[in-house]
Amino acid sequence: MKCKTSVVGNLNNNEIKAYNVKFKNGFEVEILNLGGVITKIITPDKDNNLENIVLAYEYVSDYIDNPHYYGAIIGRTSGRICDGKIKIENKEYELNKNYGIHQGHGGNEGFNKKIWDVDVEEKENSVILSLNTTSKDGEENYPGNLDVNVIYEIFEDFKIEVTYKGKSDKTTLVNMTNHSYFNLSGNIKRAITDLYLQLDSDKFLELDSTSVPTGKILDANNTPFDFNNIKLIGKDIDREHEQIKIGKGYDHVFLLNKDKKIYLEDRKTNRNMTIVTDQDAVVIYTMNSKQKVNTYLGETPPIRHGICFETQAPPIGRDMCFIEKSLLCEKEEYIQKTIYKFGLIKQ
Repeated sequence: MKCKTSVVGNLNNNEIKAYNVKFKNGFEVEILNLGGVITKIITPDKDNNLENIVLAYEYVSDYIDNPHYYGAIIGRTSGRICDGKIKIENKEYELNKNYGIHQGHGGNEGFNKKIWDVDVEEKENSVILSLNTTSKDGEENYPGNLDVNVIYEIFEDFKIEVTYKGKSDKTTLVNMTNHSYFNLSGNIKRAITDLYLQLDSDKFLELDSTSVPTGKILDANNTPFDFNNIKLIGKDIDREHEQIKIGKGYDHVFLLNKDKKIYLEDRKTNRNMTIVTDQDAVVIYTMNSKQKVNTYLGETPPIRHGICFETQAPPIGRDMCFIEKSLLCEKEEYIQKTIYKFGLIKQ
């Protein structure tokens, strides 16, 4: 058996289960039915040391609240929705506000807090975890009964494919992503400002002082937001720039070019990661604020010890800009895919 299932907790009389997938080469991935949370991605470094390259909490119970959204499926919508107000088919909806004056990451009870039904299929070189849930009409004040299926296919050759699917009986909003914090140093040893990033993007979205898009698209070239040529994440993260001040680092929406490729490497461990997606954008967040909960190392990590790559449609900003990118019409299918490939820098 490549997949081992264990009961690790309880929420409202529902068992919290961990699905641990481990291959002979040491590649190991663990996912909870609570929020579809990824708690482990274990890969080797250049010396074949096997270490976790995602941040995870000390206790499973910490995922019930999950204030930092570690590893979780985000939905119905990822990112902020300005003022929590939307209009769909000429009807106005006031969504629950959990990010100050805005809604963020699906509201008070987003997909990260659901217990998902999980089906396991073992194949010759991969394991498929198929997670299913239903978001009821009116949940967090969204319209429509939304049936959701998120498929994690974990391959022996150090690859994870995540496919997001959804169908609603009313026109609604859907914009799902995963919120894993990566750190290729392994076991959170060093800041992510020590890592190198390359990004297929020339444009990013301007944010206002409350971190929602204004609708204006900015040129990334020759700014701190230019990662077309691989560079140290820490090189420009504190440069004098209005958008850097707003995010206290990187917490921005990058619009992806045709190749839609994201590449990260650590030159000390030689680990690397390539992300390819069919989404239009990625929110890159460099963990710019102090953490509230201990990790599995038994202490709270310093800032900038994790980096998120939230592949998604652009979030909904001022005057409902970009809302059309998140609209799912009645009985149409939402389907998006993001692939994560882990390896070593070739010498």
